[in-house]
Amino acid sequence: MQHADDRLLIRAMPWVFVLIWSTGFVVARLAMPHVPPMSFLSVRYALSILAFVLWAWAGGVAWPRGRAQWLHLGVSGTLMHAGYLGGVWMAIRAGAPAGTVALVVGLQPLITALWVTWRGSHRVLPLQWVGLWLGLVGLSLVVWHKLGMGALTPWNLSLTVIALASITAGTLYQKRHVKPCDARTANAIQLAAALLVSLPLVPLETGTFIWHPDVMLAMAWSVLALTLGGSSLLLLLIQRGAATQVTSLMYLVPPCTAVLAFWMFAEPLSLAVVGGMALCAVGVALVLRGGA
Repeated sequence: MQHADDRLLIRAMPWVFVLIWSTGFVVARLAMPHVPPMSFLSVRYALSILAFVLWAWAGGVAWPRGRAQWLHLGVSGTLMHAGYLGGVWMAIRAGAPAGTVALVVGLQPLITALWVTWRGSHRVLPLQWVGLWLGLVGLSLVVWHKLGMGALTPWNLSLTVIALASITAGTLYQKRHVKPCDARTANAIQLAAALLVSLPLVPLETGTFIWHPDVMLAMAWSVLALTLGGSSLLLLLIQRGAATQVTSLMYLVPPCTAVLAFWMFAEPLSLAVVGGMALCAVGVALVLRGGA
C-alpha cells in the first residue's frame, strides 16, 4: 500500500507544481504597486534561505559535498531565480504587458526541445513535437487578448528575453550538471547565489518598500508556497524527468493564471481563452505521453 501511495504522490507532483507556479503573476500583481521588484525578491530570497536552512537542520539532512556541486547549484540558482524572476518582475515593472511576458517566457518548451535535439542529448519524438506546437498555439490564445495592454519597449522586451533565456538555460544546466541531492539544501544554496546577484541591484531601484497588506500577503505566499513548495518541486521534477517533458508543463502556467485572475480579479475568460487552455492541456499530454 505504501508503494501505491508513493506512485500516486509522484504522479501528482507535476500538477501540484503547475498550480503553485501559476500564482506567480498573481503575486506580482498584488505586490508590484507597493514595492520595487529587486527589493521584494531580495527579501524573499533571504527569508526563503532561512526557512530552507531551518528545514534542513530539523530534518538532519546532509549538505552537498564537493566544491563543484556547490558551484553548479550556484550557477543554476542564479539563472533560475535571479535571472528568471528578476527579468519577469523588472519587465512588468517597466510596463511590459503581463500577457506578452507570459507569451515570450512560454516559448521555453520549444527552445528546450530545439536545443536538446540539436545537441543530440535527448530525442524529441514526433508526437512530442505535435504536443509542443499545440501547446504554443493554446498559449497564444490564452494571452493574445492581453498583448495590447501596456507599452512594449526595447528595454522591457530585453528583460523578458533575459528571463526566458535564464529559465531555459538554468533548467538545462541543472539537468546536466547538478547531481541528485536534497531539495532543501540545494534550494538554500541556489537562493544564496540569487541573493548575491540581486542585492547589489537594490540601491539602483526607484521607489520605496511599503509593507502594505498586499505586500505581506504576497511575501508570505512567495516564500512558503512558491519557493519552498514550487522551487522544491521543480528541482525534483528536473531530477526525475527529461528536460522537454518538464518544461512542457510551463505551457499550463498561463491558463491556470488566467483562471486565478478570473477568480481573484474578475478578469474575463473568453471562449478563446478556454479553447487555448484545452489546447495547452492536450499539448502537454502528448509531450508527456510521447516521453513515457
